[in-house]
Amino acid sequence: MKLPHYSFGVGDRFAQQGRAQLAALVAAKRLGVEIAPVWNKSNREHLIVHSSPPSTRAEADAAVRALGWTGAYFVDADHIGLKTVAAFVECSDFFTLDVADSIGRPAPEPDIQAFVAANARYVGELRVPGIERPLEVSAARIEAIARKYLAAVKEAGRIYRHIATAKGPESFVTEVSMDETDQPQTPLELLFILAAIAAERVPLQTIAPKFTGRFNKGVDYVGDVAQFEREFNDDLAVIAYVVSEFGLPENLKLSVHSGSDKFSIYGPIHRALRRTGAGLHIKTAGTTWLEELIGLASAGGEGLAIAREVYRTALGRFDELCAPYAAVIDIDPRRLPAADEVDRWPGEQLAAALRHDPHSPAYNQHVRQLLHVGYKVAAQMGSRYTEALERHAEIVGRNVTENLLERHIKPVFLGG
Repeated sequence: MKLPHYSFGVGDRFAQQGRAQLAALVAAKRLGVEIAPVWNKSNREHLIVHSSPPSTRAEADAAVRALGWTGAYFVDADHIGLKTVAAFVECSDFFTLDVADSIGRPAPEPDIQAFVAANARYVGELRVPGIERPLEVSAARIEAIARKYLAAVKEAGRIYRHIATAKGPESFVTEVSMDETDQPQTPLELLFILAAIAAERVPLQTIAPKFTGRFNKGVDYVGDVAQFEREFNDDLAVIAYVVSEFGLPENLKLSVHSGSDKFSIYGPIHRALRRTGAGLHIKTAGTTWLEELIGLASAGGEGLAIAREVYRTALGRFDELCAPYAAVIDIDPRRLPAADEVDRWPGEQLAAALRHDPHSPAYNQHVRQLLHVGYKVAAQMGSRYTEALERHAEIVGRNVTENLLERHIKPVFLGG
């Protein structure tokens, strides 16, 4: 199974917006760019909303039938490991192997030394086409990379082989995720991580490294954009180099996780894709859930009441909701309005506070981040929440489609 040149991970916490999401990709195709949708949902999200992996497959299949989509599409078992993969095997055809917890764990010493010996030919100045300066490689540097990442790669191999045994090796797409860690990987580290993956015989089609800067949930990139652009371009050069050097799949591409709303780096990403012709996979995480709340707030009446209630409850459970996401949110509690104040806001004011329009004086990134991680509150409303989405499907769906097309797809893939 082959992942197309461009693919787009569309998260959907409550499996209600498949058609609205796919409508954005249908519109993109009319504009001249074909992007494969990848419906992704993690085990943690399923546990929180009390859903099961087959529901994501059902959502994707229903959307494809309804809109007559004839292109490729996928269902991603997002951020899984050996302990969580079983429930996803039958219904998924894209597996994001999350091995971040194994980064830094010691691999067996003989494995480390064998890896250093196998890559001794790269010691010295390694010239990678597309990278301005040669990479300085020493045996000590290769060993240090192996000590940090080899155990994680070995874990990716174990997960991959488990899935391949259950499904057959040609029946799914493999992604390796190393983004949820403390330090970004340098281009040199990425090169030898991919060397290790090739040696492990994992036919990955996309890899998600950790980039410089902060990729907080649902808000813009925080960091040096020029540095990110240099790093992204160097990583693309590494990808092109390792495909031929190590015999990895020819469609191997970078994956940008927590890619939703990173407006500052969309321009650099687009320029790099246009210049190199490289592919890309990007995940928009929980953006759809926020667009649901924006739509409900705008609808007024019961929709607005639900949106206000979600905010009030999330504010009261701040520590509980934020703790699992502490590494990927930056919320200043002083910038969060009191629940009583929000209860007096008209629907459009709450919608404007949530909607990611950096030019709007009403936009509040702290409210947005809190509600991004507050979907557990809506999940605990059960059918009251999902039935409200159904009653207000038109306005909610319009927000979902417009957000994906105008704020994400066009800037990344079309440059506008």
